[in-house]
Amino acid sequence: MKIVLGMLASLLTCTAVAATVPTFSKDVAPILYKNCATCHRPGEIAPMSLLTYEDTRPWAASIKEKVASGAMPPWHSTQPAGTFSNDRRLSAQDKDTLVRWASGGAPKGDAKDLPPMPKFSAGWEIGTPDVVISMADPYEVPAGGTIDYQMFTMPTNFTTDKWVQAIEVRPGTRAVVHHILVFCQEPGEPRPQAYKSIIPKLPERNGKRSESITLIASTAPGTNALTFPAGQAMLLRAGAKVTFQIHYTANGTAAKDRSSLGIIFAKHAPEQEIRNAAFSNPTLKLQPGLDNQEVDSEIEFTEDSHIVSLLPHTHLRGKSWEYHVVYPDGRNEVILSVPNYDFNWQTQYVFAKPLAVPKGTHLVGIAHYDNSAAKKTNPDPTKLVRWGQQTWDEMQYTGITFTIDQPATSEGAGSSK
Repeated sequence: MKIVLGMLASLLTCTAVAATVPTFSKDVAPILYKNCATCHRPGEIAPMSLLTYEDTRPWAASIKEKVASGAMPPWHSTQPAGTFSNDRRLSAQDKDTLVRWASGGAPKGDAKDLPPMPKFSAGWEIGTPDVVISMADPYEVPAGGTIDYQMFTMPTNFTTDKWVQAIEVRPGTRAVVHHILVFCQEPGEPRPQAYKSIIPKLPERNGKRSESITLIASTAPGTNALTFPAGQAMLLRAGAKVTFQIHYTANGTAAKDRSSLGIIFAKHAPEQEIRNAAFSNPTLKLQPGLDNQEVDSEIEFTEDSHIVSLLPHTHLRGKSWEYHVVYPDGRNEVILSVPNYDFNWQTQYVFAKPLAVPKGTHLVGIAHYDNSAAKKTNPDPTKLVRWGQQTWDEMQYTGITFTIDQPATSEGAGSSK
């Protein structure tokens, strides 16, 4: 009798343990569909799909390791959950579910529990664009070797000013495109900026800033398309031209790329103007062998504004970033800290609540670099490194999206093509 009771107790224990192991269909798939499928599906940037059990099961051990370490989903800011609307971090409960599933043999579960497969827009994240601006001709990417940054300029053919509600850069052949920056050049004198550079001091001509082009969109590992809230839109002037700056990476197979820019127009003139811009410190100089070199940049807002998002960018020696706002009353607040910057994930940090920056507020970007042999990604720790476009050079660059508090104005801006 004791033996029978012992066997029964053991069986009940095993059954209870088995019942606590999450299954793919009921527990894991909802997490993957919500947090991972945007990248982990056919045709996207991730190396494998995680849409089905058959896709996912071979990667169970890797999923456990990456989730437990925090390496996946990739997110590098230390600000509290809720600070950024695009925070990819999993909840503690979701992490526990994925780890217990992998540790428990990664069972499939009952197919009846499987949620509907997520639906994604075909081709464009923003939906069907009102206008698509593409490279005139495909660019032939060689199978190997170093490829200088390529520049392609196309007319918008806009005959009137346009208010843009959503904008997306779409690589033609994603496997060979690392990132794309899209700049806009408008006819006539540059529009007044809502900020001025403090560090470094940018040259001026005839009392005006020397920049004549504006960053309006980008794509890189970790970034998303931009869709602006109702009542906010970005202005593109009539006669504007757009320039794609594309960083191609050879991957062993020759390819052709014809990347595009998709735009959806606002149905009405907005209450506030959205601006995409950038500030940087091209005077950087990194000494060889040093593992913690600091390079700063700083701007001052000349109009009452709200910061919508920040995109820190360095190359392979980048170590960390920290952004401070110094208000006119002297208060100093850290608004973004990225202690372990990863070049492979160019995250644009979008504030859940845009940050108010009154006129006179300073925004300071502080980047640290490791130019020592200890940095595994360092191309050459013996080299004095300066600003440059290639990944073995360096940059200290911040993309910024912000609104201007004063009402948006533009004669002739409309939503028609």
